[in-house]
Amino acid sequence: MFLFFPFTFLMAVSAILFTIIDPTGRVYHAHARFWGRVGLLIAGVRLEVLGREKVPREGPVIYMSNHQGNFDILSLFIAIPRQFSWIAKEELFAIPIFGHSMRRAGYVPLDRSDGRRAFKSLEVAAAMIRSGKSVVIFPEGTRTTDGKLLPFKRGGFLLAEKAGVPVLPISIDGSGKVNPSKKLKIYPGTISVRFGEPISTQERKGAGRDRLMEEVRGSIEAGLGR
Repeated sequence: MFLFFPFTFLMAVSAILFTIIDPTGRVYHAHARFWGRVGLLIAGVRLEVLGREKVPREGPVIYMSNHQGNFDILSLFIAIPRQFSWIAKEELFAIPIFGHSMRRAGYVPLDRSDGRRAFKSLEVAAAMIRSGKSVVIFPEGTRTTDGKLLPFKRGGFLLAEKAGVPVLPISIDGSGKVNPSKKLKIYPGTISVRFGEPISTQERKGAGRDRLMEEVRGSIEAGLGR
């Protein structure tokens, strides 16, 4: 634990340098994957990845995952075999060093406190996706405290409708036990990442968008064995 936090800080600082020399983000992403691998090793965490063959080899994708804890981020950097960006709540971008590196990497902040700004964030993200970039979003909007799925926010599904690309559900289990909510303590253990089948977003307006939400939630719940 004592090594993990200083290591994470150093990785965030050095990541900013990579965004300067490589505007494509490829080096930054490789750097983030290195942070994920070494970070899990330092924390004594074993990562189990299931269904990786379900990830489309070409074209942009919206990855939607449940959110149990901070170690979800490290796990997804390693589990997802392709480069991607994050859509995250704007509060994270205010964290010194860490937030700045996220902005430099091209990640998209979502302001949920203001409807117009949130809508604009979704428009920016949809344009990014249509240009060929994949993104990760946590539809719950925040971490669960007991491992159970929270209600899904509609923003991610509105984004999926606007972008018109497949949604790939991801089920993460175990990260809440490794680093419990609102605690700095880290416990060695196993984190499981399971990919579901891609779900089409074509013709998903109105009631279709609600069905998409239900399908994604059902897939994630099935991956958690609940």
